Amino acid sequence: IEIRRSIYGLPQAGRLANDYLREKLRPAGYFEVKHTPGLWKHVSRPIQFSLVVDDFGVKYSRKEDVDHLIATLKKDFTLSEDWVGDLYCGITLKWDYDQRTLDISMPGYIKKALQRYKHARSPRIQYSPYPAAPRTFGAAAQDPFPEDDEPEATEDEVTYIQQVVGTILYYARAVDLTVLMALSTIASEQAKATKKTIKNVGQMLDYLAWFPDATVRFVASDMILNIHSDASYQSSKGAKSRASGHFFLGSVPVDGKPIFLNGAIYTLSTILKMVASSAAEAELGALFMNIKEGRIIRLTLAEMGHPQPPTPIHVDNTTAVGIANDTIKKQRSRSFEMRYFYACDQVKAGYFNVKHHPGAENLGDYGSKHHNAPHHRNVRPIYMHEKNSPRFLVRAMTPSDLRGCVGNKVGAYIRGRPLPIIPTYRSQ
Repeated sequence: IEIRRSIYGLPQAGRLANDYLREKLRPAGYFEVKHTPGLWKHVSRPIQFSLVVDDFGVKYSRKEDVDHLIATLKKDFTLSEDWVGDLYCGITLKWDYDQRTLDISMPGYIKKALQRYKHARSPRIQYSPYPAAPRTFGAAAQDPFPEDDEPEATEDEVTYIQQVVGTILYYARAVDLTVLMALSTIASEQAKATKKTIKNVGQMLDYLAWFPDATVRFVASDMILNIHSDASYQSSKGAKSRASGHFFLGSVPVDGKPIFLNGAIYTLSTILKMVASSAAEAELGALFMNIKEGRIIRLTLAEMGHPQPPTPIHVDNTTAVGIANDTIKKQRSRSFEMRYFYACDQVKAGYFNVKHHPGAENLGDYGSKHHNAPHHRNVRPIYMHEKNSPRFLVRAMTPSDLRGCVGNKVGAYIRGRPLPIIPTYRSQ
């Protein structure tokens, strides 16, 4: 039997098609870069494109280079052309070349999902995608969460949960990072779901119903990778901790100056596999995971033509920063998971620059734990593009700044009010 066309569903079909494409494009000077599958460049022309299944996203500066690529492809393939470039991989792209911005969204995706799962929007607005844990203080704040003792979900309900998670996950990874934490928790419970899990899924769908068309704005920048790393100690079932990371492109941050805000290119929100023995170990574990992802993104950016200086990483735990920079004795850290010390090697090699910054200005905090509704309402404009979205993140005030605050402004800072409205008044 001789097969002349692709067979959809065959595991080898993708690899065979990629090899065939590489064979046809090689004589024209096109090649796939070494470390980033799906990214192609030309040996001499200033053009590059990404390939996802059968969608080509082309970056070019001269039309003659695109015409050369199209002519090369048309020798062996049938294709259609879209010179506006307003849709790629199911994501709507809105370009503004004058303001040098790009807005990405997936309009209508959530509406169709809600219709599919027959979920009606609640009459009361839902600001939080997942219920926050009750606040505890003192020694009890570090206690593990109690076990869920509600009745188990039926098989049909478990299937429903799995379908919802699968449907919303692509949307969350693409444009709406505010539901990643909720999805992560629900996904970790779906194997042993209970009636409480069903309620939490309903709350997440309510949140999406009230905020259905999330938009992320990317602004032209120096293309320098920035990472904000954070962890929450024992914030998951089984006394496990959570790791979070906020990755965005901007410039090298300068102490004392506001942080340039840009759309997230990647968000890490996951549960650490190892049970951390302390908050410092959880923070070091989160730093380790973010550095692993950062190494990959650094390679991709370099192959796209944007070589990277040491990547700045914001961490709000002084012990984790001291261990990474080798500025404190590691006597008590011998019990830490061995792989976490990979972060120390990467910092020593000069690939990353880990610094301590207050938690109030750490963008990674959002994906490390569940928050109450007021917090979601206040910080959503920082992560999603809305009318009141700030362009810069005001730096958190230091103790010396607090001494110059007026009236109850100190209390507003201590309570963790949203950063864009933190006052910076000083006594005259």
